[in-house]
Amino acid sequence: MRAPAYAEMGAEGEKKTVYLELKTMAHAGLIGFPNAGKSTLLRAISRARPKVAAYPFTTLNPHVGMVVYDDFEQIAVADIPGLIPDAHKNRGLGIAFLRHIERCTCLLYVIDLSVDEPWIQLDSLKFELEQYKERLSKRPHAVIGNKIDLPNADKNLKELEERIDLPVFAVSAKKRLNIEPVLYHLRELYDKYSQKKGAGW
Repeated sequence: MRAPAYAEMGAEGEKKTVYLELKTMAHAGLIGFPNAGKSTLLRAISRARPKVAAYPFTTLNPHVGMVVYDDFEQIAVADIPGLIPDAHKNRGLGIAFLRHIERCTCLLYVIDLSVDEPWIQLDSLKFELEQYKERLSKRPHAVIGNKIDLPNADKNLKELEERIDLPVFAVSAKKRLNIEPVLYHLRELYDKYSQKKGAGW
């Protein structure tokens, strides 16, 4: 009836409170301390242009860049804010933003080679990831030693390689040195683990 001639008593409406949580969709996540060079690395491997500056916490929100390969495959890489020791105790920016790497196929730990005892950075980063979600640090990952062009970086690189079982990709994101091996390895991780994403994680 286009013009109904009667009306009925309506029922009481329903109320719902819905909480939405945004999680960035990316295949790989860049993990590192503030000023480790994550944003600079993302700029070097993609067309993304996150803010880069010489002070901590320049990245306040995740940025995603697309790495495009010759066969037109594209891998999304997320740059998330820097972690610091005891971030799970709400130091720095906390760890809530780690939700943006929950869906990542693999992780790329970016280590500042200009700082003495760089293996401590890696241990701290893995510990903070575990505080957020168990086994998150166990995802397939690679270690990128950044700032190889700075003094003492060669010495720190050797010490880091002696203390971990994984190869370290030594790069200078700022000068774009040795970037290609990182891209090749990223593709290997993506091809190997993309089908297993979510299985047991």
